[in-house]
Amino acid sequence: MQQRLRLKADGRIVELRDGGEFPLAPSTAAPASPLEVRDLRRRVQLTQQEFAAKLGVPVETIRNWEQGKRMPRGPARALLTVIAHAPDTVFAALAKT
Repeated sequence: MQQRLRLKADGRIVELRDGGEFPLAPSTAAPASPLEVRDLRRRVQLTQQEFAAKLGVPVETIRNWEQGKRMPRGPARALLTVIAHAPDTVFAALAKT
């Protein structure tokens, strides 16, 4: 059974199970540094080009995040958080769009 996650309006991510919402541990928050973005990408075993294509962003965006020139904000930060929890589910959903 796949894990079901919901992104709440306040930025929290909860797991949906047994008819309830269960907050995910804060230790799995969105990548906050360039090294964490790079580690997440490597953990899902994608090149910068592949990761960018799956997220629908220019490869320059991934490079800028990983080099610390820019940091993911708003929806990008939320998406990275969800990828950290359930990468297969996120990439499957994104592939359908």
